[in-house]
Amino acid sequence: MVLYTSPFPNSFLSVLHSFSWGLIFPCYWLADRLVGSFVPTTYEKRQRADDPCYFHALCIIITTPIYLALLVASLPFALIGFLLWSPLQSARRPYIYSRLKDKNHANGATLLTEWKAAGSGKSFCFGSANVCLLPDSLARFNNVFNTQARAKEIGRRIRNGASRPQIKIYIDSPTNTSISAASFSSLVSPQAGDNRTVNAGIKRTTSMEYKGENCGSNNGEENREDKGGSGEPHEGEENTCIVRINGEENGHMSDTETDTVNGQARASGPAEPSLEGDADVSKTPNHKQKEGDSGSLDSCSASRESLVKVRVGDGTVDQSTVNNKLLYKASIMKKTSVRKKKHTDETFDHEISAFFPANLDFLCLQEVFDKRAAEKLKEQLHHYFEYIVYDVGVYSCHGCCSFKFVNSGLLFASRYPVMDAAYHCYPNGRGMDSLASKGALFLKVQVGSTPQDQRIVGYISCTHLQAIAGDTTVRCEQLDMLQDWLSEFRKSTSSSSTANPEELVAFDVLCGDLNFDNCSSEDKLEQQHSLFTHYKDPCRVGPGEDKPWAIGTLLDPEGLYDEEVCTPDNLQKVLESEEGRKGYLVFPTSKNHSSSQKGRKASLKGNGRRIDYMLYTEEGLYLEWKVEVEEFSFITQLAGLTDHLPVAMRLMVSTGEDDP
Repeated sequence: MVLYTSPFPNSFLSVLHSFSWGLIFPCYWLADRLVGSFVPTTYEKRQRADDPCYFHALCIIITTPIYLALLVASLPFALIGFLLWSPLQSARRPYIYSRLKDKNHANGATLLTEWKAAGSGKSFCFGSANVCLLPDSLARFNNVFNTQARAKEIGRRIRNGASRPQIKIYIDSPTNTSISAASFSSLVSPQAGDNRTVNAGIKRTTSMEYKGENCGSNNGEENREDKGGSGEPHEGEENTCIVRINGEENGHMSDTETDTVNGQARASGPAEPSLEGDADVSKTPNHKQKEGDSGSLDSCSASRESLVKVRVGDGTVDQSTVNNKLLYKASIMKKTSVRKKKHTDETFDHEISAFFPANLDFLCLQEVFDKRAAEKLKEQLHHYFEYIVYDVGVYSCHGCCSFKFVNSGLLFASRYPVMDAAYHCYPNGRGMDSLASKGALFLKVQVGSTPQDQRIVGYISCTHLQAIAGDTTVRCEQLDMLQDWLSEFRKSTSSSSTANPEELVAFDVLCGDLNFDNCSSEDKLEQQHSLFTHYKDPCRVGPGEDKPWAIGTLLDPEGLYDEEVCTPDNLQKVLESEEGRKGYLVFPTSKNHSSSQKGRKASLKGNGRRIDYMLYTEEGLYLEWKVEVEEFSFITQLAGLTDHLPVAMRLMVSTGEDDP
């Protein structure tokens, strides 16, 4: 299948399309600004709180006639442009495939090595987020604004978070094997020239996330040597730092180990600049950066909380006296012993994280509707992802039943090459949703090859369903179509047979904003859909019941700019408590309660509406391999930039072979 690298088949149509859009854009921009001036966000209201009450009204009175006059003057040109633009959409391709030619520009792609399926297995990390990049006037109805600046900052945070090295901790405690035997609020990183392991033994493992610059690119050999003698390494785990901790039989840390941690901490020096070009990235007003804010990963100072604190058994060793100029921080999964005992049947790690996972391989985004914002977002993501599919969808009356003003809003980014791609538009959209070409994007990626030159591939699907509450039937019909399209895409792109497999399928993942949750009584039909018999939801026990640790992904728009949740760290802390979730997450609506989130905390049950999904299946994969969830995360790194929580899942593909 040919991947489309341009929206039109020839340059003449591209030039004609650019000319027609140039005639339309002034009218579009003026209308957007005019409507937006009447829809202030809570952030803007607070900024204007100290201004005289008449000041904003005076600005509206002055600017509105100007906008209206210019809008009327631009209408004739917009009409001519529309008459040219609309018929051109019949020749437009359904997506644009962008591949980064200069790999030196991509910090993450340069570290990627091809999987040869020679080891015990490999993990792949998937992320999904609804980023609400609508035209500014429409985004304001979700209490977010400045779409262009937000797009740049969202891309910057995602690639900064994903490009961190993955840190793993190995804990050995003869008497206490729970994660809480060594609970870290942060970790100091040694310099590149130092030994990258803190002394010890190997018992349990958990992944850590590292705040700071990418430190693993020059230490691949050291990392591989460390992994070679510790536990079960997985082929292709690049950019990984390892920390080992011994536990005495009495449950306390030895003086030698304490000195070791102190020595490593004092050895830490000033950090390198975060990423090339970061200093020039403008901050969006949706999120005011504070000292030590982890959202941008560019902080040049560290608070006391960022210093090492090690708790072993009942004894505490507080390293708060370590050099207060440390620049590297790392946050670990906050799994207390109580939480661990409560979920003893869980087979994988789960957390609320302030960062996107390290070594993120695939990213699926929804609501990237604004084309200018999509370009800015793509430019930032290309610092880490080599392959991006964007501007997905159809316009005008082409391909769908009703007129489409905007595309599907889907965007896909990958560190692995895309082999095939296909898009389908849902023809049954209603209301405002019918104006967008909402649909599903299907992709086939190559993640490696076997020693016998068989391709190792994976399938990823991204979708965004009908949003209007009460449209249960519409969403169920869309889920039916989604299953049919998935099956068709697998058949049309498969190049092997059971008898003679030319390629091996490692995973099949489906993600996106499905606009229904698994606990609301109004969503019973969707909860019982046959899709969930083929695809597994790591957060779900069954129809109508989520696992206790799963939380909602839809934030209350009114509270986006509250000081308690306006930074990634603050939002993470709030969502870790039940009271915090009641105050800042949207919960299922009920006829017995008002729609306001505030003032009814006591009546709320559950952990909020989880409408953003990450699903996987074991059907249709290579029979000799096993796929398991390794980690699942709810991410707060986009705090103040969108009204959804991103989610991430790390899958382990086990080949069943021993390491050579």
